[in-house]
Amino acid sequence: MQIIKPNTNINFVGHKKLAITFSWILIIIGIFSMVSKGGLNLGLDFAGGSLVQVKMNKVTTAAEMRETLSPLELKGMTIQQVGDLSDEFLIKAQESSSKTESLANNVQQALEGHYGAGTVDIRRAEMVGPQVGKDLRYKGMMAIVYSIIGMLIYITFRFEFRFGVGVVIALFHDVLITLAFFSVFNKEIDLTVVAAFLTIVGYSVNDSVIICDRIRENMTRHVGNKLEWIINRSLNDTLSRTVMTSGITLLSVLALYLFGGEVLSNFAMAMIIGIIIGTHSSIFVAAPVILYFDKDKDKTAAVPATVNS
Repeated sequence: MQIIKPNTNINFVGHKKLAITFSWILIIIGIFSMVSKGGLNLGLDFAGGSLVQVKMNKVTTAAEMRETLSPLELKGMTIQQVGDLSDEFLIKAQESSSKTESLANNVQQALEGHYGAGTVDIRRAEMVGPQVGKDLRYKGMMAIVYSIIGMLIYITFRFEFRFGVGVVIALFHDVLITLAFFSVFNKEIDLTVVAAFLTIVGYSVNDSVIICDRIRENMTRHVGNKLEWIINRSLNDTLSRTVMTSGITLLSVLALYLFGGEVLSNFAMAMIIGIIIGTHSSIFVAAPVILYFDKDKDKTAAVPATVNS
């Protein structure tokens, strides 16, 4: 099934400057947001601390609950409403020492002392030590870096080094812009989001490999044409497949975001951004970058020395 006509001839490479400018704007906005906010909004997994999720049987607000819990003197306490629910709240504190092990009981007693007995239902209570959070943060970052390095080695071995460089630049592009969105909208980054980043890396590479394979194929099929023409032809050849695959995957992840609940919302949001930006980078970043690594880009493309099957 093809939703794009086979003879489509869009000049993708001709619009690369506009597309790359758009990407730089998003990245700069993300960097500015991270700097102005003092970093990313790290979840309990990475920042360490304690968390209690409560369901209130009386109408209240986060401000009123904060005032009620102030006598507990919890360091760095934040209270936020869970999703669109008006009766559930997340209470977080930076402390994770032994004195916060009974945080859930202390919170329940303080709230029931103000709102009345039986008005508070503790849904969950978690605690992560600072050293554990630091270790998880380091391992999560290294997992993403190692996966990108592995992709560079694979693409270089499978195609050529310049193909690998283009794909890796596109991968960093995808991760940076996804982080930018999370910073701008102040979304938490936890282990599920790191899992989403790793999934984005794999998904984006899969799309880029298809395009690179068609570029290599067209380099042998259309000898004598400029590399820019070959890249454009390859992008148009794979456009139908790219739109179909990305569109169906996006619909699935969108359903997960809408109906998967609060626990999966950040994972699904990262995947939605990653799929859209990953498709953009496969077309406007990974493939055009090859031109910048071609010494004879103004000359006709030469036939590769070897062609892997």
